[in-house]
Amino acid sequence: MNRTNKHTDKRIHSQLREKSVKIILYSLAASVAICLFAVGSTIAADIAFPSLRIGVESGDNPAEMSVLLQILFMLTVLSLAPAILIMMTPFTRLVVVFSFLRQALGTQQTPSNQIIAGLSLFLTFFIMMPQWQEINTNALQPYLDEKISQETALKEAMAPIRRFMLKQTREKDLALFVKMSKNEKPKTPEDIPTSVIIPAFVISELKTAFIIGFVLFVPFLVIDMVVASVLLSMGMMMLPPILISLPFKLMLFVLVDGWNLIVGSMVRSFL
Repeated sequence: MNRTNKHTDKRIHSQLREKSVKIILYSLAASVAICLFAVGSTIAADIAFPSLRIGVESGDNPAEMSVLLQILFMLTVLSLAPAILIMMTPFTRLVVVFSFLRQALGTQQTPSNQIIAGLSLFLTFFIMMPQWQEINTNALQPYLDEKISQETALKEAMAPIRRFMLKQTREKDLALFVKMSKNEKPKTPEDIPTSVIIPAFVISELKTAFIIGFVLFVPFLVIDMVVASVLLSMGMMMLPPILISLPFKLMLFVLVDGWNLIVGSMVRSFL
């Protein structure tokens, strides 16, 4: 009985000590929280945070409204800049051809999508440099110097872009969208609306890119077929042909200096 009582007393004492420790810890935590809250309140009282208000007010000056509308228009153009770059420049053809080339080589994700997009973007800048210089000379600089109006600047800026797109657009694709637009048959290229030229240019670029992709696939496809036939004749049916054909395709591509040939021929096709 004495041993049982002593064991019970020890357990009671240990529980009391645990409860007392928990009470002390909770008290310290509450004290720290109160101190932090007091310090934060003091700092918040000393520091003035800025406030932002957005509202719509009536304007008495028409010039102010004109400036606001111009800013809104510029923000809209900037948000559509990627689509404009893709749809009205050689970027579409370049990125599609490079994607076909990667699939033909069978290198999976090498080069990566970022490298393909970056190379296509810089090649687009290189190809479009004459047009952008003309835009800067005939539209941007005169507009910044207040020599021409905004409408005239936009018209002068679109002129070299329209000539570039018309040069790369097939007559069949252009006639398709002219017919679907239900407008009168244009007598000169200047009479064709820009809204008709852009989609015709895009599908022409896609067709050209697919033709180039087919031509790129042929030699690599021959290598794959030869390797697969050799492996099949040797009875090595469990060995994936891609493991054997990939080094040969890379060797062929490097020996013929493939990047130089492909990039050079594609850039010259736009000039």
